[in-house]
Amino acid sequence: MKKKNRYVKVFSLTLIFATLILSSCQEDFLDRSPLDQLSEAIYFKTPADFETASNYFYTRFGFEDGDETSDLSNNIGYGTDIVYGNGYTVAPVSDSEWNNNYDRMRAPNQLLEKAAEYEGDQSEIAEYVGIAYFFRAWHHWKLLKRFGGVPIVTKALDVADEELYAPRNSRYEVAAQIVADLDAALATGGLRSQNDIGDGEQGRLSLEAVKAFKARVLLYEATWEKYAPNAYLDAATGDAKPAGYPSINDMLSEAKAEALAVMNSGAFELWDMRDEMKAVEVLETDNYAERHLYYMFTLEDGSNPAGLTKADNKEYILQTVYDYNYRKIGQNISHAKPWGPTRKLMDMYLCADGLPVQHSSVFNGYANMMDEFENRDLRLKGLVYNPFVQYWGYGTSTSVGGGAQYGVAFEDGVSTYNYTYTPALQTETNGRNIGYMGHKFVTEHIGRETTTESFNYPLIRLAEVMLIYAEATCELGGGQISDADLNISINKIRERSGVAPLTNALIAPFSDLTMLGEIRRERSIELFGENFRFDDLKRWGIAVEELKPAMATTYIQYDGVETEYATVDNPKSDGKLYNPDGFSFGLTTSEYSPSTYAGIATTKPGALILVISADRLFSEMNYLDPIPTLQIEHNPALTQNPGW
Repeated sequence: MKKKNRYVKVFSLTLIFATLILSSCQEDFLDRSPLDQLSEAIYFKTPADFETASNYFYTRFGFEDGDETSDLSNNIGYGTDIVYGNGYTVAPVSDSEWNNNYDRMRAPNQLLEKAAEYEGDQSEIAEYVGIAYFFRAWHHWKLLKRFGGVPIVTKALDVADEELYAPRNSRYEVAAQIVADLDAALATGGLRSQNDIGDGEQGRLSLEAVKAFKARVLLYEATWEKYAPNAYLDAATGDAKPAGYPSINDMLSEAKAEALAVMNSGAFELWDMRDEMKAVEVLETDNYAERHLYYMFTLEDGSNPAGLTKADNKEYILQTVYDYNYRKIGQNISHAKPWGPTRKLMDMYLCADGLPVQHSSVFNGYANMMDEFENRDLRLKGLVYNPFVQYWGYGTSTSVGGGAQYGVAFEDGVSTYNYTYTPALQTETNGRNIGYMGHKFVTEHIGRETTTESFNYPLIRLAEVMLIYAEATCELGGGQISDADLNISINKIRERSGVAPLTNALIAPFSDLTMLGEIRRERSIELFGENFRFDDLKRWGIAVEELKPAMATTYIQYDGVETEYATVDNPKSDGKLYNPDGFSFGLTTSEYSPSTYAGIATTKPGALILVISADRLFSEMNYLDPIPTLQIEHNPALTQNPGW
């Protein structure tokens, strides 16, 4: 492992706008701020004016969640909550995603208009023009994924502009506009390679970030058109395609090419800090190397035993930059946002030999709580709390563990605190982390409480780009992909996760395993908790089917025998760990497949049920969210999405 720079300055935009960014709750940094007025007041006379204006755009990046209530997350909010994955959505009067993204397009559009009037050398402002094109594409993309075809806005609108009353453009027209804007950003010639952007500008938009985002958009639209129901027969917006709109294969080919260009740029590398973490393991209880991936997602100064800083993370291609002094995340993340896995996801994690649990000779089964964690993917070992294993808490309060004290034995830590992770199996009323609890984006920093975490959030990272490359290649190959293509993409991810390579020979003996299915498995595991799951299920055309089966968690019984979850005493209170009276639906009584992909292990009798199938009501109409009714009232030319 090459020596890495351990010093990083906070990207200047954070400092410029720090006093104008609130961090008390989730919505604060998304709300329209006085910076809109600042943008209006800029005279755009000098390159510095354009730079200041473009720096403002980054404040619209935030911490994105959205995988809760999916088929993979046990953050279900069961009971009175209206949850997306259960299909309980209703047409809202107003929608913050609609409002915010249209609101946020004004500033990039204004910069582009002012750039056309700039009397100086255009090369002086080319970088900032490229940034504006990117952000206009970004906000259109957020709208497209959620609502389908929407009105395209390419000017800074005033209240009297007729565009405010325009009908929706088709999905294809919006997608074409997004790609055109990304191409325009690249064509400015002003965007720098990440190789030329220093640590002092961490978070700055790079040439590679635009290429990576373009690859994401092209893969999404190609697979949506190929698989999603009613993909181009949308009664709301029609199927109008701009002249020269690319074919599915053309989009896949370009997605593959752009992804490969980023992979070959030399600007990024996968996070693999096993050697660094192993070097600082002193105590017998230290398992830093096995948990090295955890530290990528919680990286701050002082947040890990190896002393790594944000500058050591070369995997993030585009990120929301946070800072403890100037821009905290401001959400209750470590306490309320750990994405815990369902039974389905637990069985999707591979064993060390590269095979799924139903085929692996090294899988230990379910009899004891730790059995299913042994000889498994390091993403399972490091990003899901292992039962009855000790973990440092966060913050300074003894009630939450007092933060990590590296080099100190747990028994010598904060007095009276029990650092043992104990699975929650007493009641379903919590609605999250039942049976299994996720550790991704959960800090153990001694100085960070639940609203002061300041690790950066990945918007695009190299692992996703590698997954895009593999999926596009497999789609182009009719479900086939060479070992060579796997080796430059997915197998790099598997290697740093302690999993044997995926090869054609590995899966050939198993009729239920396919290359496309295994690539999708890798994507589901790698990006879990990063707001991809619902979008992926939709573009693969399997959202209704994947979200329909009952959701379960730990095996309380297996093969008719009680597991350790049922028999063990609760180390933190009197009685057993599992309380059967605390759960409404009991245990699964028959074997069923939780997935349309046969390569994912079936759920057997004896698993604790979190949500019954009858309550999973996601339907085809949920592929697109409803247009907020207030928008239709204000603009009758808008049409509602089918079914709403």
